[in-house]
Amino acid sequence: MTIFTTIEALRSAVLDSPDGDHAAAAAVIARQAELTKPPGSLGRLEDLAAWLARWQGRAMPALNDVAVLIFAGNHGVTAQGVSPYPPSVTAQMVANFSAGGAAINQIAATVGAKLRVIPLALDIPTADFTLAPAMDEGEFLDAIDIGYSAVVPGTDLLCLGEMGIGNTTAGAAVAAALFGGGGLRWAGLGTGVDGDGLARKQSAIDAGLARHKALLHDPLAVAMALGGRELAAILGATLAARHLRVPVMLDGFICTAAAAPLARIDKGALAHTQLAHVSAEMGHRDLAAELGLSPLFDLGMRLGEGSAAALAVPLLRAAVACHTGMATFAEAAVDNRP
Repeated sequence: MTIFTTIEALRSAVLDSPDGDHAAAAAVIARQAELTKPPGSLGRLEDLAAWLARWQGRAMPALNDVAVLIFAGNHGVTAQGVSPYPPSVTAQMVANFSAGGAAINQIAATVGAKLRVIPLALDIPTADFTLAPAMDEGEFLDAIDIGYSAVVPGTDLLCLGEMGIGNTTAGAAVAAALFGGGGLRWAGLGTGVDGDGLARKQSAIDAGLARHKALLHDPLAVAMALGGRELAAILGATLAARHLRVPVMLDGFICTAAAAPLARIDKGALAHTQLAHVSAEMGHRDLAAELGLSPLFDLGMRLGEGSAAALAVPLLRAAVACHTGMATFAEAAVDNRP
C-alpha cells in the first residue's frame, strides 16, 4: 500500500504529528508523589513511567505487547572498502535471525518481546553515495512506506534495530550532513575496520557530502541521498509510531541517525522515543547530544540489530511494576511527610 507519494507529503506528515496524552503523564506524576518512597527517589524510572503513560494514553501504563522490528538493507558505498565484511553477510545474518541464532533472538526471548525482521531488496544495494544519490525518490518512499506499515496499532512499546553491511558509513554520512563535522567527526570502527579502512570511511563520507552539497539543507533529501533503505524504514516506523501514539525505544548509532532527520524537521518529533544506550561506535554520544536524547545505559555495546533497545525492556518493566504495584502511603498505613 502506498502511503507517501511525494517527499512533501512525507514532510507534511512529520509536521502534523500528534502530541501525547499529558493528562495521563500528569496522573503518573501525581501517583508517584503518593507511593511509599521519598519523592523522586526512583529517578528516571519515574520519568519513564510518565513517558510511557503519555504515549500509551493511560495513567497505568503496561508492557504486554512489546515488539522488536529489525530492518535490513545493503549499501553501494561498500565498494569504497568501508567494511571488512562483504554485503553478502547482510542476507546471511537475516537467515541467522530467522533461525534464531543471533544475539537479538536471545535478548528478545529473554525480555518477552516479539521479533520481526524485514529485509529490503537485499539483492539490489543502494547506489554508492559517493557517485550518486543512494536512492531515488521512489526507492526512498517505498522504504519509508515499508517501515511505516510495519508498526502495529496498539503496540505497547516498539524497539527498533537494523542490519546492513556498510550502514555505519551511511549513518555517519547522514549525521555529518545534518550536524556538520565531516567524516573525521562521525566515522567509527563499525564492524571492525583497521586504520586504513577508517580512513576510507572518512573519505567516502566527505566525498558524499561534497557530491550532495546542494541537498544538505533538506533533512529528507539527506536521508535519501546518503542513507539506506533500512535507515529510511526506521524513519518511517518512527513516524508511524508517533502517529499511532506508540512509544519507541531507539537502539544505537545507526538507528539514531536514521530517526534524526525527523528532529531536524520538527524539534519535538522524537518526543515519543527514548534512547536505549550510548554505543561504543564513535559519534553516537555526540549524535545523542545533538538530538537532546539521554541514553539509559552504557555497556560498551556496538552490535546493532536492536540488541540494546530490547535490553532496555526490563528497565521499563521495572518502572511500570513500581508505578502500578507499589502501595501508596495511605494504603500501607505509612506516615507521609507532614
